[in-house]
Amino acid sequence: MKIFHDWRGLPPEARGATIALGNFDGVHLGHAAVLRAAHAARPDAPRAVLTFEPHPREFFRPQDPPFRLTLSTERAAALAGLGVQYLYELPFDAAFAHLSAEEFVGEVLHQGLGAVHLVCGADFAFGHRRGGDVAFLAARAEALGMGLTIVPPVTDQEGPISSSRIRRLIQDGYPERAAALLGRPPSIRGEVMHGDKRGRTIGFPTANIPLGRHLEPQRGVYAVTARIDDAVVKGVANIGQRPTVGGTESRLEAHFFDFSGDLYGREITIYLHHFLREEQKFPSFEALKAQIEADATQARRMLDSDENQEKPQSP
Repeated sequence: MKIFHDWRGLPPEARGATIALGNFDGVHLGHAAVLRAAHAARPDAPRAVLTFEPHPREFFRPQDPPFRLTLSTERAAALAGLGVQYLYELPFDAAFAHLSAEEFVGEVLHQGLGAVHLVCGADFAFGHRRGGDVAFLAARAEALGMGLTIVPPVTDQEGPISSSRIRRLIQDGYPERAAALLGRPPSIRGEVMHGDKRGRTIGFPTANIPLGRHLEPQRGVYAVTARIDDAVVKGVANIGQRPTVGGTESRLEAHFFDFSGDLYGREITIYLHHFLREEQKFPSFEALKAQIEADATQARRMLDSDENQEKPQSP
């Protein structure tokens, strides 16, 4: 997949695509349906996504708590995994925010990207003050010779699958239910930073990752995995402020089983599989150590069970 950060001056081969429009935060099953519709509409055309960085909500409401399910790198990887060939990740700044709906369709989609077909959800809105909706898009796309497919929401027994619904599940401590809507476990990606190194003194060295602009999940302990080099490693992680040791800033601390190596400065992705318990303050460091040992045992057992269930059964 090739990534472009401007709609102007594109090479000829990056124009003429079927373009799916949206924020694609999480790249969930609903987004996957939009991408399938894009390919079905014009299987002869390259598959592309137009999205924004930062998320428009981050631009307009910077004071809001972090809410992103996927940051730029994670989102791009997930889109590539779904067959997207071109990603137009356009900077969302004041100038872009002031583009009218007409300018967005005419200058960006038609002239700049040369879109042959557009695909979006029924609630897609765009342009200055969200002045354009799917009805406006349909009229302008037809006038400019671009096709358009409006994809209805993907639903399950609880309603439409959406990024906001997945956020609530993660905040409430249900990573398995979030994974069912995402098509993969929810994750947090970041650079491994130096911590206070308390964990290694009790035999549980940890990789410390700031949450940054990620949505903060339910605070507590999780069974997790991570891909490190070519291996998937299992582990246990705490998300929260670490009240037993006087912590004040939320972060993720992951201990990996059967792994030894220097991860400082590396970017890794932690996948949340199971929520084990809420974060709590222990009366002593010894009590904390005993609970970590119990958490690690439970996490390993649950992840091993997951692995065994995924293996094909012998005839």
